[in-house]
Amino acid sequence: MNWHAVKRQLNGWAILSFLAILLIVLPGIVVLVELFAPVNDNWQHIQEYLLPRYVRNTLFIMVATGVLTTVIGTSLAWFVTVYDFPFRRFFKWALILPLAIPPYIGAYTYHGILNYTGVIQTTLRNQFGITVDQSYFNIMSIQGTVFIFTLFLYPYIYTITRAFLHNQSSSMIENARILGRGSWDIFFTVVIPISRVAIIGGVSLVMMEVLNDYGVVKYFGIQTFSTAIFSTWFGMKDTSSALKLAGTLMILVIAILTMERLVRGRKQFSYASTKVKPLKPRPLQGWHRYAVFAYVSIVFAIAFVIPFTQLTAWTFLTFDTVFTEEFWQLVWNTVRVAFTATVIILLFALIIANYTRLFPSNMTRVISKVTTLGYSIPGAAIAIAVITLFLWLDDKVLDLARALDLSQTFVFRTTLIMLIFAYVIRFLAIGYNSIESGFEKVGKSFTEASRMLGWNTVQTFFRVDIPMIKGAIMSAFILVFIDIMKELPLTLFLQPFNFSTLATQAFKYVSDEKIHEAALASIVIVLMSGLLIFVSHKVLDKEAD
Repeated sequence: MNWHAVKRQLNGWAILSFLAILLIVLPGIVVLVELFAPVNDNWQHIQEYLLPRYVRNTLFIMVATGVLTTVIGTSLAWFVTVYDFPFRRFFKWALILPLAIPPYIGAYTYHGILNYTGVIQTTLRNQFGITVDQSYFNIMSIQGTVFIFTLFLYPYIYTITRAFLHNQSSSMIENARILGRGSWDIFFTVVIPISRVAIIGGVSLVMMEVLNDYGVVKYFGIQTFSTAIFSTWFGMKDTSSALKLAGTLMILVIAILTMERLVRGRKQFSYASTKVKPLKPRPLQGWHRYAVFAYVSIVFAIAFVIPFTQLTAWTFLTFDTVFTEEFWQLVWNTVRVAFTATVIILLFALIIANYTRLFPSNMTRVISKVTTLGYSIPGAAIAIAVITLFLWLDDKVLDLARALDLSQTFVFRTTLIMLIFAYVIRFLAIGYNSIESGFEKVGKSFTEASRMLGWNTVQTFFRVDIPMIKGAIMSAFILVFIDIMKELPLTLFLQPFNFSTLATQAFKYVSDEKIHEAALASIVIVLMSGLLIFVSHKVLDKEAD
């Protein structure tokens, strides 16, 4: 074996991986450096009078959403996995569909349904002569914010917990039944303990999504870290204070992740035998059968059917005025920027995952951890950090152009480079996790056999490794594409002039109180996301089989 060639390959993979990691950590460095910079009067005012409210509101929404999504997501996963009831096979994948509706779209849809001119109050007045107290239907509150997040984020916990339960040995539950334990007793004393890691992982994703949100809290008028960062940035024109808020938010994220590790602990449950059988659904009898069906149906109706139906009705009302050539441009902008960013993310993820797989060490373990940090950083923090970094780069390029007597305009701040760069930072973790899991399934034996037969790591990578993990690559592509297509904060504040996507256009219509006009862009996002979620579900099920 040519060890010098191996060393060169190692250096090549390492250099590419380090460059990718450097791109990820640069914005974080910008935020943390500014966090310890001298303070100004605006920051002192924010720290004394406003920061406690931001922390209080943000923590309340996070904790309340985390509790409710845990209850709903875990219970749905338990019912769908363990019991057989009418339309169970349909609900198994349909309960994921609320993920296709971004929370900000769900927020304005439910506000349109519940407000004075909405379908509920209009029907009560016109058909039954009933006028209700408006406070009963006021969803634009902190409680309404929790309601919206719970409806459209519970699938994170549902999907992770269901996959975990489906792959667990049925022996534990069967043994508990033989010992005379009832269903609720088994759920709380057996299922919850063994599913703790999966549930906590899902809750952490939910909390990260809550921290990242800007559309819901902005539309409902709730003061959180996301709205504070952008109002300080654009309202006060104070980049320094906005960066300090972003840094404070990053510290909060680190604290949450640390607490997650502590709560998760070192308890792990693994198989004691190689004879592992997935759980076989147990038919429900009597009123239990219809009670479970009713519960699952109500959750699905509130989280998907009702908002989707309302969006469809609004789309028909405004289709002729909204469906123009400019709308096709919005679709094209959305698809091309999401596709470009997704391809770049997958390239980075493949390089880093392959390097950490082939050359395991403490250094590569650190690299794998750093790779996943981007998803933990809220979009508001990434946006302010990225634009600060690129403004600095633009200034340096302009200074160099002047020194060389060259005519040069802005290089970065008016292009899509800045937006795609932010996407890569934010969503690299999703692509990396999917591809890493694919590599873990295939192992290294085929790679080592290919090397022994004379192929180098690059040849093996393209001819052996990639074909073997094509399912994981496809799944990663779908998940990243969906998240980028739905992303609002980064797109809204980093998009170039005269460039809009479906998400930003829908939000602009809503901000101008043109809720009906926002429906077409929203329904296209939902339909595209729903189709891709269905395909992803089939791919993941095939991979599991």
